[in-house]
Amino acid sequence: MQHVTLNNGLTMPQLGFGVWQVPDDEARAAVATALETGYRSIDTARVYDNERGTGRALAESGIAREELFVTTKLWNDEQGYDSTLKAFDASLDRLGLDYVDLYLIHWPCPGQDAYVESWKAMERIHAEGRARSIGVSNFTEQTLDRLVAETDVVPVLNQIELHPYFSQGAMRAVNARHGLLTEAWSPLGQGKGLLEDPELTALGEKHGRSAAQVVLRWHLQLGNVVIPKSVTPSRIRENFDVFGFELSAEDMDRVSALDRGGRIGSDPATVG
Repeated sequence: MQHVTLNNGLTMPQLGFGVWQVPDDEARAAVATALETGYRSIDTARVYDNERGTGRALAESGIAREELFVTTKLWNDEQGYDSTLKAFDASLDRLGLDYVDLYLIHWPCPGQDAYVESWKAMERIHAEGRARSIGVSNFTEQTLDRLVAETDVVPVLNQIELHPYFSQGAMRAVNARHGLLTEAWSPLGQGKGLLEDPELTALGEKHGRSAAQVVLRWHLQLGNVVIPKSVTPSRIRENFDVFGFELSAEDMDRVSALDRGGRIGSDPATVG
């Protein structure tokens, strides 16, 4: 496993396991398989409705808490100072943890104009040690610039939609300007044709790997934190097996050239 260093000096695994769209009862088994495989970073969220299942898998794993890196997120309808504090307490309770390693604002929801107040509550949670790091998700240049200008703690990372069809070069540069890491959600393009792309399958054949492994390797070599999701044990293991090969500079360019500039997910400027 490779680790990356956050701007607060803490480290996290560069490859983690996501549980978006995994029902609570299935999350327990999927997270257990991921932990058995070797994953130590688990990414969930209140809106996923699987914090309880995730927490049970963590508790039953027998892995020391300090070896785990657990992320959860504040949902849109709970933004605001007091509601953020309450939402965080509820997430901790569902997870069965005393602290999380990373707490994120899930979407900026600029129309609600509450993300700055939410962040101030998260700064308090961070100061109390109940979230070892705090960050954001789906923030744009405009919302990130404002957040940094109006608050005291710089986020450690920005989790955004990012895959070869939407490589987010401009937003990665904005994150870097602020000293944030970039974390990719839907790193495999949600399976919507990306993994059948002839360029990726050809690169997979070149390296004796799957197209998914090529994409994950591309993320890692770009410096992205990446959190692939699967409930299939064989794919969970396959997605973890990406440290035994390396893409050349030419390979990296071939993957990056696939960028189409279009989102699969929602536009952060309009959500909420």
